[in-house]
Amino acid sequence: MEYIDNEIQYLATDTSATIYWEKPELFSEGSDSYRILLNGTIHRETDRTHTSFSGLEPDTEYMIQIMLVRDSAEMARFGEIQIRTRSTKKVLDITKTPYGATGDGNTLNTDAIQRAIDACGADTMVYIPKGIFMTGALRLHSDMELYLEKGAVLQGTDRREDYLPLIPSRFEGTEMMCYSSLLNLGELDRGGYHCHNVVIRGEGTIAGGGKRLAERIIAYETEHLKEYMRSLGDQLCECEKPETIPGRLRPRLINISSCCNVSISGLTLRDGPCWNVHMIYSENIVTHHCVFRSEGVWNGDGWDPDSSRNCTIFACTFYTGDDSIAVKSGKNPQGNEIGRPCEKIRIFDCVCKQGHGIAVGSEMSGGVRDVKIWDCDLSDSKWGIEIKGTEKRGGYVSDIHVRNCTVPRILFHAVSYNDDGVTAPTPPVFEKCSFTDVSVLGSIHSDGNGRKNCAAIELCGFDKEGYELRDIVFCRVRMPDRKGSAETGQMILMKNCRNIQFMEMTVD
Repeated sequence: MEYIDNEIQYLATDTSATIYWEKPELFSEGSDSYRILLNGTIHRETDRTHTSFSGLEPDTEYMIQIMLVRDSAEMARFGEIQIRTRSTKKVLDITKTPYGATGDGNTLNTDAIQRAIDACGADTMVYIPKGIFMTGALRLHSDMELYLEKGAVLQGTDRREDYLPLIPSRFEGTEMMCYSSLLNLGELDRGGYHCHNVVIRGEGTIAGGGKRLAERIIAYETEHLKEYMRSLGDQLCECEKPETIPGRLRPRLINISSCCNVSISGLTLRDGPCWNVHMIYSENIVTHHCVFRSEGVWNGDGWDPDSSRNCTIFACTFYTGDDSIAVKSGKNPQGNEIGRPCEKIRIFDCVCKQGHGIAVGSEMSGGVRDVKIWDCDLSDSKWGIEIKGTEKRGGYVSDIHVRNCTVPRILFHAVSYNDDGVTAPTPPVFEKCSFTDVSVLGSIHSDGNGRKNCAAIELCGFDKEGYELRDIVFCRVRMPDRKGSAETGQMILMKNCRNIQFMEMTVD
């Protein structure tokens, strides 16, 4: 029997574990599956690249093997891993003495919850029971766990004052002072990691102040910054809208700055006043089995790795007011100067029910490379897969590989918004990407009025020699047999491209 040496990774609690791995090139959709064995006994058969175990014993080793199965017969030994569950932790219930938090939806519990967080060590866990616990900004630290039981809501207030002081952060590609987020991990530092080994999990909800908090911050900062904005003159027109500059100070729902080894799982994450989970200069951030909701929130992105590496998200569902996922690396000119790419990003088995889909950019001046996306359903997204920048950005996007996904469309293009900042010496380079076994619908939702046709694939490089969109491969991509965009009727639009390959394309 063939043996495939494949890296398997895992996350464990005291009684459960989740394993995940990359999809191998030889996996054949429809006929292949993975047979999972736990200590030699078949646990499950699945066609997903992850699985979970429950009812395990604390502080115990288990051997997990994965067999690749084709047409019900074991074809290859895919890989194996020995895992160890954690010891059971002591519970710090925020409603008990000495903390005394009240989950009535009215009492402000910031101080009580922060005391429990400060008391939490590697062998303890902050526990949030059923109830609505109002709070302002909270600050987590290394070697701790936060657990929300089913029915528990950690509810951020909508008062601006509850998110002070301002902290060093990065928004839309520029380092700046922003309001503290609801949950804050680490301190912004380009040189190292200041927070590590944090677990945020459960079956409850972490909710921000949402649109109301965003509006209050923008109103306050518009007045506070009016002289500065007046001094910008015509440069202000390069911003997306008048509230762009004051809006950049808004907090996120969860801010992860210069952190390593953080996992977020099982939760509903909703109503950040802008982006929901934002990781900056961080490594090994894993998010799985979460639901993201930010309908109606301007810049309501779900999950944004920013100049970070080895970040993974899987088995998540998105109902977002903007990009469900956006991979970023800074904006000209600062992003070019720092030059810190976003790399080794893995996105799989995610569903977009509402939102713009999966984006790379538009802030990508530090470079984006080695992004793999597979087994995702973006049918109900607005943009599908979108690689975007502006001609000012500089930087590069390279090695984006998409497999076995359903999308409304695929876009490589320049955008006109968020275009302030000093121009980079050269345009960006978009290159070396592939789309394999992807179904492209060629239609998008039209503001609640059903679907409307659009081009399935739009490929637009930059109008300067040497900066064309180049080396893009489409293999076994399926498109509908009808007219596409309203402007041209075409399903594939191309401009400023070089070495674009279409192989084994099909029309349904």
